Amino acid sequence: MTGVDTAGTVAAVQAALAAEHAVVYGYGVVGGRVGESREHEATAAHSAHRAHRDALARTARDLGAEPVAASAAYALPFDVPDTAAAVRLAAELEDRVAGAWADLVRASEGPLRRRAADALREAAVRAARWRGGGVAFPGLAERAAGNGG
Repeated sequence: MTGVDTAGTVAAVQAALAAEHAVVYGYGVVGGRVGESREHEATAAHSAHRAHRDALARTARDLGAEPVAASAAYALPFDVPDTAAAVRLAAELEDRVAGAWADLVRASEGPLRRRAADALREAAVRAARWRGGGVAFPGLAERAAGNGG
């Protein structure tokens, strides 16, 4: 890669992979509580994130790194006792993974950057669907931190 810090790219790939591991886990919870009306949407998102996770693991290997392993379990940001909470969790998961993909966009170039930008867009669209509305700059840490951008 020309002009790109390879170590920084590997770190961003590993961070995106770790985020995808967490999202795959989280969608297991979402799918169990989201309700029949949105079950198909949760299943599709879960499948998409599994595909991203697997592609990122291959990318890490291609870059000479051992892919970061998934944890046995992940702490959820809040309790998910019902459908409304499951929908909120899905939006939160997409927001969080969008941030990791945005970091990979910044740290990469070429086809990897394009893939990361596509994944960022997909996460932003899914978050907007779950939430019922979008945000101005999905994936930006300033927005996620609540600083207003």
